[in-house]
Amino acid sequence: MEVQKDLRYTMEHEWVRVNGTKAVIGITDFAQGQLGDVVFVEMPKVGAEITQEQTFGVVESVKTVSDLYAPLSGKVIAVNTELETQPEIVNAEPFGKGWIIEIELSDAKEIEKLLTPEQYIEQCEKEQ
Repeated sequence: MEVQKDLRYTMEHEWVRVNGTKAVIGITDFAQGQLGDVVFVEMPKVGAEITQEQTFGVVESVKTVSDLYAPLSGKVIAVNTELETQPEIVNAEPFGKGWIIEIELSDAKEIEKLLTPEQYIEQCEKEQ
């Protein structure tokens, strides 16, 4: 299980990479491993507003369907259109090309509510 040190995490296994007022969001290596082969990713449209801890999309795998929960609030400024035809990228590169959306943050203070890499590792160990 890979956990990147420069990211923050949610209890629902989303990661977020914050860069100034923007943030890229995806699902973790742990999550994609639990899901199995991803076959579909439902994403919001560019311009949509998402709210921290609320659902913003769905990941469907051969095993199950799982909601995606927003780690932070903001306006969607980009979606990973490659996932429309190649959802398996989420399995191959969950922290790279498998990103799901990018947002413009509406409240940077929300970052403080997210898990640190160390806290996220502890959470995953409890779930295994």
